[in-house]
Amino acid sequence: MMKTILAAATIALLSTSVFAQDAITEFRIGILGGENAQDRMTSNECVRAYVQDLLGVETKLFTPADYDGVIQGLLGGSIDMAWLGASAYAKAYLTNPEALDVVLVKTNLDGSVGYYSIGFARKDKEITSLADMKGKVFAFGDPNSTSGYLIPSVEIPAEIGATMTSGDYFGEVKFVGGHEQTIVAVNNGEVDAGVTWADGQGNWEDGYNSGALRKAVDSGLVDMNDLVEIWRSKEIPEGPIVLRRALPDDVKQKVVTFLSELHGKDKQCAYNMAAGETSGFTPISHDAYESIINVRKAQSN
Repeated sequence: MMKTILAAATIALLSTSVFAQDAITEFRIGILGGENAQDRMTSNECVRAYVQDLLGVETKLFTPADYDGVIQGLLGGSIDMAWLGASAYAKAYLTNPEALDVVLVKTNLDGSVGYYSIGFARKDKEITSLADMKGKVFAFGDPNSTSGYLIPSVEIPAEIGATMTSGDYFGEVKFVGGHEQTIVAVNNGEVDAGVTWADGQGNWEDGYNSGALRKAVDSGLVDMNDLVEIWRSKEIPEGPIVLRRALPDDVKQKVVTFLSELHGKDKQCAYNMAAGETSGFTPISHDAYESIINVRKAQSN
């Protein structure tokens, strides 16, 4: 079954590569912000090394300071591959619908391909829900993050009956830069609560099975016993791994096959790349992101 799906994904890639180049001299992987640059490099070094051996060209990791740096790199041709959030992909698609191919998505242990925006606070602040956040400081991550901004900026106002404008319900609403920055800001008491991403599966004490909280636990940034979940979004479609459409067909086919088989080949490398326990990466198409594209489009009007 998997071979059939991979074959279909490969055919789809080949059919959209009208502008493919004849060859490449290097391959560049962009890593979204969300944690510090060195940790992003370390987590994805094994992928870089595998791809370099696979393609036979120098392969580099790029860790722009924010999500937009990766988006613009993909659109401008200075980045060849990235794992985007759904909102970041929506921005790229709305800017240039012909620039990228959607190829793969992270799959949870139960086979699902969704995750959640998780609102959280320090337990000792005695905040247990959004009702306790009136007049307090709330943190978003990056404005191009799905779980760190787009979805909570729509769902939370609907729940509290107020806007996210500072002073309307929350005392202050601020951007702190990314998922890791949000977790640190909440944990250190610099803000009262914030939002980040997690698959919502497994144990809270572990930071769930995968996501930014799991990464923070693994790196020793937080003890989840000091934190409490105060809000959860509806399920969000997991963001896609994308490739520049103009890449040669054989390059795209090799990379897609490699990533599809990574979990079976090197489970630790897959764990590092996927921010926790998963079932690996499986094929997905652009259609899965139409709802997020529509939300993003509506927000910009």
